[in-house]
Amino acid sequence: MKKEYLVYKLSDEVKEACKIPRETFVKYGVKRGLRNEDGSGVLVGLTNIGNVIGYDRAEDGTLKPCPGRLYYRGYELDDLVSPVLKEKRFGFEEIAYLLLSGKLPDKEELVAFQGLLNDNMALDHRTIVHIIDIEGSNIMNILSRCVLEMYTLDPNPDDISRDNLMRQSIELIAKFPTIVAYAYNIYRHSVQGSSLHISHPKENMGIAENFLYMLKHDYTDLDARTLDLLLIIQAEHGGGNNSTFTVRVTSSTRTDTYSSIAAGIGSLKGPLHGGANIKCINMFHHLKEAVSNWTSVDEIDTYLNRMLHKETYDKSGLIYGIGHAVYTMSDPRAVELKRLAGELAKEKGRLKEYEFLKLIEEEGVKCVTAFRKSDKPICANLDFYSGFIYEMLGLPQEIYTPIFAMARIVGWTAHRIEELNFEGRRIIRPAYKNVQIQKTYVPLDKR
Repeated sequence: MKKEYLVYKLSDEVKEACKIPRETFVKYGVKRGLRNEDGSGVLVGLTNIGNVIGYDRAEDGTLKPCPGRLYYRGYELDDLVSPVLKEKRFGFEEIAYLLLSGKLPDKEELVAFQGLLNDNMALDHRTIVHIIDIEGSNIMNILSRCVLEMYTLDPNPDDISRDNLMRQSIELIAKFPTIVAYAYNIYRHSVQGSSLHISHPKENMGIAENFLYMLKHDYTDLDARTLDLLLIIQAEHGGGNNSTFTVRVTSSTRTDTYSSIAAGIGSLKGPLHGGANIKCINMFHHLKEAVSNWTSVDEIDTYLNRMLHKETYDKSGLIYGIGHAVYTMSDPRAVELKRLAGELAKEKGRLKEYEFLKLIEEEGVKCVTAFRKSDKPICANLDFYSGFIYEMLGLPQEIYTPIFAMARIVGWTAHRIEELNFEGRRIIRPAYKNVQIQKTYVPLDKR
């Protein structure tokens, strides 16, 4: 047999080996995707950090849809975001303090924490050289490799004491924006032929503003405050989301912080998780060309239904950004982002596009609900508006998901600390039921 054909033969054989009928999962009571039959998540742990509510449970145990709510350490998201908007200030560092410590900082504590983050934003020259030496255009992969590189630079990388975990967490939160900004600027230079400029983080400037400064210099105050709010909204989403659960699973083995966080980055990179924002903005670009009248409900509905029937666009049968695993009537993050998108669209002269996107959201929800023939409410999710906001900020698609990681590193590190510090902790080790029939071994010369 020719060696070059062996890969295809093996691939064809494994296609049959991977078959497990859906009814087999039902037979053994397997919760596919760790989801119950009613759509709720299988309860696998307890946390004091984030709380995601998309439905209420009635006395008879059935789920009752409700407006979505998201809590950080017991505080509802809107209660944390509203003061930041009203006072026109930056709030990501305050939220990071809250998620890490469990309490809101006073003014003195916040100033000290902001200073601590700022002190840790600069990268070791060896990390900068490492970024320059990496070939490739995927910033998430570069981020993951840089995190693993930090292990070699840490004088005490394997220590999982609470003090050391907090030190590592602060350094990771501070360094993620610098790594992403440098990695993209080097990518622009090596792949797109642009001039290479490396700007060091500035003192007395927060994470959001410093990131924009290191990335491109030209930004408005509204740009910086919008990015700051994006980071707040994406900082945490409970222990059950895929990347945070990945961090908790790996942390339960007592591996080092950098290995655990790199695993979380790999999870977030997936198009069904953090990478979904790119799917949404690309779909929006397509719809801007495909729909001639942006105010025509009939034309929009016709095209969206064609998408659902896999007749057009990427023929996936999906309207990206519509629907969520937990939220039913509304996603509180999408509600906040929709408001932010409207403010930014006014400044950027893109209100017509914003109104078109809102109409796609409204009609998309109706079309998907009718197509599924379900009475379960669905809503737009976080990704529906985030890509449009990134675009208005002048940010390239290559860093959409890395920016998500810049925010979610706060939640990841908070959950890692909790996983390693609660009483009765055990390695997370669920079970898989083997359904392969037993076989009798056949000697090689008789096969």
